[in-house]
Amino acid sequence: MTHPVSRTILLLDIERFSDRDDVEQAYLRRMLYDITDRALEHAGIDETRRLRADRGDSVMALIDANAPVTTLLRALLTEVPAQLRTVNRMASRSAQIRLRGVLATGYVAVDALDGWVGSDLNHACRLLDAQPLRAALRERADDFALCVSEALYTGVVRHDHPGVPAADFRPMTVDSKNGPLKAWLHGPLPGAAAPTRDHADTGAGEAGAPGGSGDRPAPTVPPRGGPGEDRPAPAGSGGAPAPGPALRVDGGSVDISGGVLGGNQYGGISGGHFSGNVTFGEPGDRERGDRERGGRNHGGRAQDGQEQGGSA
Repeated sequence: MTHPVSRTILLLDIERFSDRDDVEQAYLRRMLYDITDRALEHAGIDETRRLRADRGDSVMALIDANAPVTTLLRALLTEVPAQLRTVNRMASRSAQIRLRGVLATGYVAVDALDGWVGSDLNHACRLLDAQPLRAALRERADDFALCVSEALYTGVVRHDHPGVPAADFRPMTVDSKNGPLKAWLHGPLPGAAAPTRDHADTGAGEAGAPGGSGDRPAPTVPPRGGPGEDRPAPAGSGGAPAPGPALRVDGGSVDISGGVLGGNQYGGISGGHFSGNVTFGEPGDRERGDRERGGRNHGGRAQDGQEQGGSA
């Protein structure tokens, strides 16, 4: 076995690979290798500076420690998502490819059987299979979820190099048979509140209170049937609200300054000077009052006629 040497470790794995048939799996493997090669070439890492191992639904790459990690990280954060969008745009639903990725650093030895040995490599593999990383990819609209090891975050990411924003990484802890492993996930943690998105196709609003009010309390709805509530519009009213208590003016005067009388703010009376008697009542009272007044007037005219006739 050779001596352990410092390497950058890159792992990429296809989501739901075993759910596909043989033809689809062969296609996905070709796409995986093509995307990996393009990303490494974009970072300036050619075949002379890396070793690659095939794991069926995943690919493992040991990269020369002298290759700049910041350049590789920028390629993973930009080139891999771009390649996935291009591939999936032209692929059928069964041929869509989504990837989990791990970037780590550590010591790895290659034995006589071309096997790779090293606890840092084992830790990276456990991060790749970790449930938080799997859940993060399931919850995202994007086709790629990447996490980095604690050592790589401390040595590179936290220094906020151009194109590698440290604020975009979130700490996570992974349980393993050798104890908890710390890592940093790019993007929101699974189960965290996602940024508000357009839910026009589902009719959903902001999370929280009813009506899409978010953290704001829902407005209080007054009980129906209160004294100020408009009544339903009568048939043939064109949608206008039914009038409230009727206002009659039969003589005398009343001065109304401001406020609203009768119905809502559009059908009421505000301001002005009115003369005559003022009577409040329901709409039916007005019709009964008209009939009674008409009867009195008719009787008065008949009596006047008799008196005039008698004097003649």
